[in-house]
Amino acid sequence: MIGAQQVVDSALAEAGRLGKADETIVLVTDRADASLRWAGNSMTTNGESVSRSTAVISIVRQGNTARVGSVRSSDVDPSSIAGLVAESQDVALSAPEAPDSAPPLPAEGAPDDWDAPVPGTSVQAFLEVAGSLAARGFSGADQLYGFARHEVETTFLATSNGLRRRYSQPTGSVEINGKRDDASAWVGHSTTDFVDVPTDSLLERLSTRLGWAQRTVELPAGRYETIMPPSTVADMMIYLWWTMDGRGAEEGRTALSAPGGGTRVGERLTDLPLTMYSDPFAEGLGCTPFVTASASSERASVFDNGLDIGRADWIRDGVISTLAYPRASAAEFNAPFAAPADNLLMTGGTASLADMIASTERGLLLTTLWYIREVDPAVLLMTGLTRDGVYLVEDGEVTAAVNNFRFNESPLDLLRRATEAGATDRTLPREWGDWMTRVTMPSLRIPDFHMSSVSQAQ
Repeated sequence: MIGAQQVVDSALAEAGRLGKADETIVLVTDRADASLRWAGNSMTTNGESVSRSTAVISIVRQGNTARVGSVRSSDVDPSSIAGLVAESQDVALSAPEAPDSAPPLPAEGAPDDWDAPVPGTSVQAFLEVAGSLAARGFSGADQLYGFARHEVETTFLATSNGLRRRYSQPTGSVEINGKRDDASAWVGHSTTDFVDVPTDSLLERLSTRLGWAQRTVELPAGRYETIMPPSTVADMMIYLWWTMDGRGAEEGRTALSAPGGGTRVGERLTDLPLTMYSDPFAEGLGCTPFVTASASSERASVFDNGLDIGRADWIRDGVISTLAYPRASAAEFNAPFAAPADNLLMTGGTASLADMIASTERGLLLTTLWYIREVDPAVLLMTGLTRDGVYLVEDGEVTAAVNNFRFNESPLDLLRRATEAGATDRTLPREWGDWMTRVTMPSLRIPDFHMSSVSQAQ
């Protein structure tokens, strides 16, 4: 397999030779993966793989309009590059006018590490985690199941105008399910390099939750005061963030659309000091600091490829502050350009989760959510299931596990009704952890979380 840099050079040279497009953008992403699985207190499988994705975007301009052809391939044979470029140019020539057309970005020379080797990963990344599991987890009475994954993606972006960008982004996570008798609990942790995974702490938290479940209480559906730890808050806020697109809101199609027209930017959701933002340079949560889009969407445009991404405050001090606008949408709606980075952070209060539990007279501790789906986009109503840990809190202590529920809630309404925010912690969302791992969230207290029906899920 030839180097990604050679793929870029070959694709741009072929585009120039064919000469059917005014501009060409090439995106090459090399990915290295490693994984480890365990079940019933025994390691079961591990594996390593490498892959490549190449996208060629051809732009044909005519006056103020542009037509785009984007073709993507996972073929690593160098002989396939010419066909990929030719297909992209042919698609552009027959495409309708692109609604997100924007001027080309200026040239920017190759970064210093452009020609450096692409970093990889291997199962060696899991040695410390595996050793801790074997020494402290597998020797106990609880049955442990789970997996760890690590991937390193290196993206090369180049345009025929002379723009060159490169970034390597490592991503990792650990998830552990524990079973004791009929009880089950889950914990997870996100990481970039596996040197900071607190395996002993995760196992201790898992054991505590399994201990809580030695007593069980059946509760009916209804509204309950509920403490949501950072993981469950993350699962709800990530989906809210995914819907915060400017165009959809401007056109009246989302929950961020204002009655009578326009958007809800400027609307106060809560008096709690909550700020939700993305920032590619956030400490410990760094991610690709420029736009990489192989196809246009309401959140990103191929015309913005290579454009710097900065911090964006989606909610600031409890007020909806920013929506995502590519350059074309920003110009159309007279809004600031804003692109989402691959992380999401929310600042909260100061109370620890233990403190929030201690100040609860009677309520639920909701540790994980599952199978979340959108019910009504107009108000962003979500439904889903609880799983592996809903606990009863009485007089400041967790006293039992309760049955699972189906819930109906909107993340916007959760923010409107929240009465307390705890300290912010790095967390791994249970539902969306395959897509988002760079997340920090506070715990939230919801006075009337809607458990709409009892679930038979175990």
